[in-house]
Amino acid sequence: MAKVAYYPGCALEGSGGPYDRSTRVLVKALGLEMENLRDWNCCGAMEVKNVHPMLQTYLSARNMAIASEQMGMDTVMAPCNGCYHNLKKAEYETATSDDAMNTVQDLARKSDDPVYSGDVRTLHLLEWLMEELGPEGIKQKMTKSLNGLKIANYYGCMYTRPRQIFPEKDNGPGSESSYQPHFMDDLLGAAGGVNVDFPLKTSCCGGAHTLSDSDTSTQLVLNLLQSAEDSGAEVIATECPTCHSGLEMHQVRAETEFGIKTDVKVLYFTQLLGLAMGLSPRKLGIHENVSDSIGLLKEKGVL
Repeated sequence: MAKVAYYPGCALEGSGGPYDRSTRVLVKALGLEMENLRDWNCCGAMEVKNVHPMLQTYLSARNMAIASEQMGMDTVMAPCNGCYHNLKKAEYETATSDDAMNTVQDLARKSDDPVYSGDVRTLHLLEWLMEELGPEGIKQKMTKSLNGLKIANYYGCMYTRPRQIFPEKDNGPGSESSYQPHFMDDLLGAAGGVNVDFPLKTSCCGGAHTLSDSDTSTQLVLNLLQSAEDSGAEVIATECPTCHSGLEMHQVRAETEFGIKTDVKVLYFTQLLGLAMGLSPRKLGIHENVSDSIGLLKEKGVL
């Protein structure tokens, strides 16, 4: 099994702390290897492209150049959808545009940074787990089970869009689908969960609108929460810190501001897989979630 450079990004060192902690303990328990990306910088998130699109591309390419030139690695693993999206976008742009590659390399030389040469790939945590273990490998590592916990798997909008920057998707059996993503379903199903038919698994949560138009974000999240409940889900599994925080915060806001209560719980998929591995809720950061799932997990016999 190959070691990857772990790129947590800004969110996992802030509001997404439980995702970072559960990722680290899960990876260790699964016997996989990752090394923290040295001297990493923000990927440019959603804001920098409004200053200049190529600045965002350079910031992402710099992270990949560090992995290659300073760490001798050819794979960067990013659990955050925004980071994953931006690094994949930088991969695509530098591979398909000489101007983009020349600009990135010129900025690196002027900044005395490692020069990106295009020989690094980015994987989402879901893709890495599927590549290294897959559902059968997860089953072999399990010491417990999710005991039929009904799960709506929520991938968010940046994991699959725009489709051209993810050339490895939609390549037949074994590959991820950009139209009906299933890697999280496959892994949590192997861990004993029951995946419900959730029609909004790639719909936007309104994360980019939270500060400018909270009501719109709350309504978009409410659509997700109510659809999950209508599908019979007890839990929404997430794989993006922005989506996760948005679902939790706007679930509370929907009740306090609009009097609309939903009971579905929100957990990172890493936390759910960790429970199936017999890891403690505290090590997985479940007590740090806004969504209080402990009662449900005990009722289902997961804890």
